Amino acid sequence: MTIYRLKLFAAVVAGLAFAVSPASAEQSETKAVFKAMSDFLTAQQSVSVGYDATLEIVTAEMMKVGLASSGNISFSRPDKIRMTRTGGIADVEMVYDGKTLSAYGKTLNVFGKLPLEGKVDDVIAMLRDEFGLELPAADLLSSSPYEVMMENVIDAKALGEGMIRGVMCDHLAFRTADVDWQIWVAQGEKPFPCRFTITSKMTALAPSYSIEFSGWKTGAEIAADDFQLKPADGAKEVAITELKGLDEVPAPAVEGDAQ
Repeated sequence: MTIYRLKLFAAVVAGLAFAVSPASAEQSETKAVFKAMSDFLTAQQSVSVGYDATLEIVTAEMMKVGLASSGNISFSRPDKIRMTRTGGIADVEMVYDGKTLSAYGKTLNVFGKLPLEGKVDDVIAMLRDEFGLELPAADLLSSSPYEVMMENVIDAKALGEGMIRGVMCDHLAFRTADVDWQIWVAQGEKPFPCRFTITSKMTALAPSYSIEFSGWKTGAEIAADDFQLKPADGAKEVAITELKGLDEVPAPAVEGDAQ
């Protein structure tokens, strides 16, 4: 790093430290902004949004790479959800209608179904605990993002404003013992999350996950959906445990976990 770049970097850091005033950095105020976002999300009966995600991992050769994927998420509380994800090794659709969880691997044209009764939170927990899979930004989709995500927070800071896809957002940062995470929350009457990033502190070279949202819709803005899986002609039904490529990356291929 040249002397000029070193001085420039120091100036940027100093400017950031100045911008985070004691008043704006108080944990209670920062958490209040996140609480307002959480309350707004959970008040919506039906939600639909597009997303672009990047999972940064470390390969066996110690090379850090970013795996990109995109898709859509829609759900109707309390017990219906549809998720698509395309990119990397994944080209999948997952649907839950309140009684059956269905997953469709589009590349291989195979699908599987699993009887399951419960709410969206139950599906998130089952996928996480039994299959090791995370729905994109799963905690933000839960019935209580604030309680779930604030449980282990040890520090919270407001880092000012940021522009995401033309939307002015409040930039918040949180720390736990295991991870650091940031979220950008839209200002105004509809405080949707616009970007969310999480970085692990428990794995070598700190793998991270970032998701950016676009096109939030609620209520009557969303097209009618019966939350039934409609695989292409000729699709073969298999045990859902046999489906491959449901996540962004196969577990044995990397050092560290997907967030």
